[in-house]
Amino acid sequence: MSNTNYLKNQRELDRFQRTDLLFDYNALDTIRPPTLPSKIFIWDETLRDGEQTPGVSLNLNEKLDIAKLLDEIGVDIIAVGYPAVTEDEKIAVKTLARESFKHAQLAAPARTVKMDIDACLACDVPEIPIFYPVSDLAMELVMRKSYKEAFEDITNAIQYSNDHGIITDFVLMDATRTSLERLQQFCKVAIEAGADKIVIADTVGCMGPVAMKYFIRNLKEYLDALGGTPLSIHCHNDLGLAHANTLAAIEEGANYPHVCVNGYGERAGNTPLEELVTSLQFLYGIKTVNLEKLYELANLVEAYFGLPLSTHKAIVGVNSFSHESGLHVHAILSGGPIAIEPFPPKMVGRERKFYMGKFSGRSTIKYVLKIGQIQVTDQEIYEILQRIKDRPGILTKEESLKTMKAIKEKITQAYSGLNPIEFWKIVEDVTGKKPKDERLYGQIY
Repeated sequence: MSNTNYLKNQRELDRFQRTDLLFDYNALDTIRPPTLPSKIFIWDETLRDGEQTPGVSLNLNEKLDIAKLLDEIGVDIIAVGYPAVTEDEKIAVKTLARESFKHAQLAAPARTVKMDIDACLACDVPEIPIFYPVSDLAMELVMRKSYKEAFEDITNAIQYSNDHGIITDFVLMDATRTSLERLQQFCKVAIEAGADKIVIADTVGCMGPVAMKYFIRNLKEYLDALGGTPLSIHCHNDLGLAHANTLAAIEEGANYPHVCVNGYGERAGNTPLEELVTSLQFLYGIKTVNLEKLYELANLVEAYFGLPLSTHKAIVGVNSFSHESGLHVHAILSGGPIAIEPFPPKMVGRERKFYMGKFSGRSTIKYVLKIGQIQVTDQEIYEILQRIKDRPGILTKEESLKTMKAIKEKITQAYSGLNPIEFWKIVEDVTGKKPKDERLYGQIY
């Protein structure tokens, strides 16, 4: 198949976009929220929360490559690591902070602990998000502190960071399981201490979009009454709602959404960068980053993380712009790509692909043969199609299942953190003792 002819045909298809024949509910004036910010600042957490994906460990060059590409596409804030966690992490953050970035500002988080803040200060990062768990459960059973003690810790930490001329944000962990009255108390303390942004964390990914809208609406009204401190949102994907919850928060006025490339992160991951920025532009007309670089970014991070993306992952999955169904291909060739696709693949750095297989139709065959400049009869098209439908793929189903199972087992082994045997070996080396139950050698905790 001629690549030149293929590209020519793809361009011709993309020009055939009769949007005047479609109704767009997203464009209705009654749909667009009045509280939707006109400017959204993308805050990327790939090098911090993303790297907390079990089994993932990035070296300095990998971190630098990712940070540079994030900067190139137009991300506003990049959390580049947690300096207090290890000396190597501290060195990596410091090295990144010394690099030149065209657009992005770098940030590194800290607890309300002087040691953590000092580690960030030593790295010369311009922004420090200081985090603290605020739910009643966290206060009583995890922190074991009174609210008065917590407020003092928060005040001292924010003021200490501010005294060094650092942009300081306050991150309310487990905020979505905390009463609004209690949250308002924490926010007031943080703002009076000098917090530049308030970051709401749906730490366990438990909130739904309707609840999120109610939650952010009420909190935003309170913050506006105090002077309008910017509001940021950090969502986890435990219920598969991180993206939806982030959009819900943005609709109510949060304008610093946290994201991770490919949705990587703790447990079920975080709001995927590529999905959120595409939604913002497609649904609301809000431009944030260069969308045409998204696929390049996704592939880079996938390679460095070593975690393969689902083939049907939105925006960046291998099959997200692929078509096999004869009905779908016929619709594209007859009504233009917009008959099946919400937007052109090239918008996000992708190409459309037509696959041959069990569900292929005559339109697909005609289209491909036209590209190959081969003239055929209807009978020949029928025979070609029948042979395609009767022919198995590259692998038989049994071979495919066997391969998939082997790959899945390897990935699970590689990304389950430290092997339990290695853990108990370290314990024995340090203490000279072994666990009484040998079954622990084979368990993942």
